[in-house]
Amino acid sequence: MKYSRLRFALILTLPLLAGFAFAQPPFGGGQSGGFTFTPGPGRGRGNQRTELLGLFDKAKKGFLNAEERTAAREFIHSRLLPGRGGRGRGGGGGTSSTAAVGPTVKPADVKNYGKESLYDPAVLRTLFLQFEENDWELELQDFAKSDVKVPAKLTVDGKTYENVGVSFRGNSSYSSIPFGRKRSFDLEMDLVEDKQRLGGYRALNLLNAHQDPTFMRSFLYFYVAGQYTAAPKANFVRVVINGESWGVYVNAEQINSDFAKEQLQISKGPHWKISGSPGASAGGLSYLGEDLARYKSAYQIKGKDEPKSWTDLINLTRVLNQTPPDKLEEALAPILDVDGALRFLAVDKALINNDGYWTRASDYGIYEGADGKFHIIPWDSNETWQEEERGRGGAGGSGVAVPPLAGATDSGKALLYRLMAVPALRTRYLGYVRDIAENWLTWEKIGPLVAKEQALIGADVKSDTHKLYSNSAFTEAVTRDGSSAGYGMAPPEYSLKTFIEERHDYLLAHPDIRDLPRTPVAARTP
Repeated sequence: MKYSRLRFALILTLPLLAGFAFAQPPFGGGQSGGFTFTPGPGRGRGNQRTELLGLFDKAKKGFLNAEERTAAREFIHSRLLPGRGGRGRGGGGGTSSTAAVGPTVKPADVKNYGKESLYDPAVLRTLFLQFEENDWELELQDFAKSDVKVPAKLTVDGKTYENVGVSFRGNSSYSSIPFGRKRSFDLEMDLVEDKQRLGGYRALNLLNAHQDPTFMRSFLYFYVAGQYTAAPKANFVRVVINGESWGVYVNAEQINSDFAKEQLQISKGPHWKISGSPGASAGGLSYLGEDLARYKSAYQIKGKDEPKSWTDLINLTRVLNQTPPDKLEEALAPILDVDGALRFLAVDKALINNDGYWTRASDYGIYEGADGKFHIIPWDSNETWQEEERGRGGAGGSGVAVPPLAGATDSGKALLYRLMAVPALRTRYLGYVRDIAENWLTWEKIGPLVAKEQALIGADVKSDTHKLYSNSAFTEAVTRDGSSAGYGMAPPEYSLKTFIEERHDYLLAHPDIRDLPRTPVAARTP
């Protein structure tokens, strides 16, 4: 069905009238990229996406060319929020958003790699992005929270890829960062060419190390998670945009069919992204009844949207929530990777993921295989390896003293609540928490890994004019508490070393862990 321009404009505008944010604010709010930021009533509502392709992609290509994007931007400025701000770069409350121009870097200046994996932690590749327009940052800002990707030419290891789709990504890691500072990117290799891949991968997540001056937390979280369960791989890349260096980004694997095939041995299947949702724990696998609309407001399906996928998801929540504890493990076995879920929950808790399942029952992924079995996947990782943020998980902002079973009495966090009601599963989960504490919450193991990765990226971090934190904080925040100089939101008070040492001691001394019968923990079997 085709919409008239007026009708489509009304559809686009309704979420805004309801208080949803379309584009990011600079510090303190204000005008930016032609929009006046109005915070929505709930954090999750910032995930609302504005649909523009249907109006401007007349040929149904799936992307907008330069002429169509120009028309779409004019529409945004003149029709969606007319008279409410110009095309300025955005203001900035707090620290100045002014950033110096970064160093000029050419392909001949960097090393090219051959067969090394795109996620090899010993490799620092350079990604050269060339946009058609010099105002690429304003253009990406205009299309933030929409379905429009901006095409760019990508050159990596001497090879050029045309029409790679680029967009800003993130919620607070985007909305709190002013114009000219490092924001996170999504790269879509197959925007135009269906079979175009980079190193075998169709999409990239380039993360800005928000709230982490060390750049290490996302990398470490996925590294450790991958020892226990299916988790995105990560390393670091150097990003150069229109010839200017934008410094180092965390390169985190996308949860998609490439991930499923490699990590889960699943050729294809539906998957969902669960981010902050209106209403606490709406996406926590609680049974919400049979009304599909209630699930669609909390779970964002990726790929083909088919009724059977939703029927299977609703059935999972029904079985999880309505089966008696003594029959739960048997009932879940055909439809849920129970052991993988326990391992996911253990990593989420042991490393204190402040944006994870145990806190808000959000920011994770769900993948269903062709056999109908669901898998729970770690996803958001920048607010990890740090003390609990007050009000997040219910432990009262108690630093590292987050109990192993925190959140397990909250029925809204149904996966944790219900699995912990089964004694054998609770014991297995606690065994995983103990194993993580004993083997990974040790500075003897993590310290050398951090030193190696920081040495790899250190020179680029030092020369990065767009980074969110100071040069001194990059190294000092590894071992010194309170290193917080920067432009983004305040990073953790605890250094990495302090967190690791104190979390290790707390967990191993906790009675739920200390008094646990000792049984071997099997290594992860992909």
